[in-house]
Amino acid sequence: MNAVLLQYFLLLISFLHHASSNSVPVFNAIYSFGASYEDTGNLAILSPTSNPMKLPYGETFFDSPTGRASDGRLVIDRIASYLGLSFIPPSLAQGQDFSKGANFAVYGTTTLNISFFQKNKIRINILKNTTLSVQLEWFENQKPSICKCNTTCMKFFTKSLFMLGKFGVNDYLSMLFAGKTIDFINSTIPLVVKTIRSAAERLLRQGVMHLVVAGIIPTGCSPVILTYFASTNRSDYDSLGCLQVYNNIGMYHNDLLSDAVKQLRVEFPRAKISFVQYYEPIIDFLRNPRQYGFTSGTELLACCGKGEPYNFNLSTGCGQIGVPACQNPSTFINWDGLHLTDTSYKIIADGWWKGPYADPPISGFLIGSGLNSVKRMI
Repeated sequence: MNAVLLQYFLLLISFLHHASSNSVPVFNAIYSFGASYEDTGNLAILSPTSNPMKLPYGETFFDSPTGRASDGRLVIDRIASYLGLSFIPPSLAQGQDFSKGANFAVYGTTTLNISFFQKNKIRINILKNTTLSVQLEWFENQKPSICKCNTTCMKFFTKSLFMLGKFGVNDYLSMLFAGKTIDFINSTIPLVVKTIRSAAERLLRQGVMHLVVAGIIPTGCSPVILTYFASTNRSDYDSLGCLQVYNNIGMYHNDLLSDAVKQLRVEFPRAKISFVQYYEPIIDFLRNPRQYGFTSGTELLACCGKGEPYNFNLSTGCGQIGVPACQNPSTFINWDGLHLTDTSYKIIADGWWKGPYADPPISGFLIGSGLNSVKRMI
C-alpha cells in the first residue's frame, strides 16, 4: 500500500469512529424531532420555570440547566460532536441560524394528534401543541429560511442528517396514567408506529437521504413505572426487577417499527435509514452494570429524586427544593425517574455511532456520503 492510499485509509477509519471537531463536517446539518430524550431547549423556551430548568439538571457538563432532561448531554449532542458539528439549537429559539441544523423536539410530545386523546378521554400534560405532525409543520415552515427552493432544498438535505427520536413513550404513559388497559394500549401501537412511518416517509419525499429512526425504552424498568404500577405478584417482575407487561409494550412497538423501517428501505432504496435502539442498551446496562461503570444495586434507582423504593415520587421530583441528586451521576443509569444520565446517553450514542445499537451504525452513513470530504483532506 503506497503512502497516499495508507493516508486515505487512516483518515477514513478516523471518520468511522469519531469525527474530529477540527475536521470538515460530513453533513451540513442535523434536523431532529422527538420528545424529552431529544429536547435541547424548546421546553426551556416554553416553560422557563419547569423542573428541567433548575439545578441539578445540567450540573455534570453545562454547570447549569439548559432544559435537557439529564445531568448533562443527550444522544443528539454526542452525535453532533462526532460529526464535527456544534450543539443543535432548539427550533423555538430566536435569532438562530438553522442552516446548520435545528432541533424540533419538545419535552412531553406525543406521536398521535391531540384529537385522539380528547376522543378517548385521556389527559395529556402539554404547554403547546407539539405533536409529531406539528413538529414536521414547523420544519416545513422553516425550509424557506434554510434553502431557497425545492431543488436547492433537496440537494441540501442529501447532505443533512435527520433524526426521529423515541416517539411513542408519552402516548403510552398518558394512556397508562389515564387508567387504560394494556389491551387498549396494545391496540394503539400499530397506529403509533404507522404515524411514525408516515412522518419518515414525509421527510424522505422531501429529499432526505440519511434518516435515523429510534425505538423506545423498556418503560417497565423505569422508576416512574416501577413506583406507580408496583405489583404484589413477584411473577410480574423479570429477573432484572422490571415489570414485564410494560416492557412488552416497548418490544411490540420496536418490532413493528423495525419492520416499518425495512419497508421504507424498499420504498426508498437510495436513502440510508438506520433503526436505532434505546431498549437494548438499557437492558444491557441492567444486566451488566459494572461493565459500563454503573454501581451494582442502583440499577433501578433514580439518581435525582426522593422516595421509596426507587428514589422517585412525582410530588418530590428532581429540580424541586429539597430533592437531592446522587454524588456521582456517572455511576447511575437513570437520572430522574424516566430520563437517563449523561454517561448512559454517551454509551448509547457510541452504540448508535459504531454499533451494536444501530442497524446500520450511523458511522456507516459516512461511506459514500463523506468520501468527498475525506478526499479533500488528503
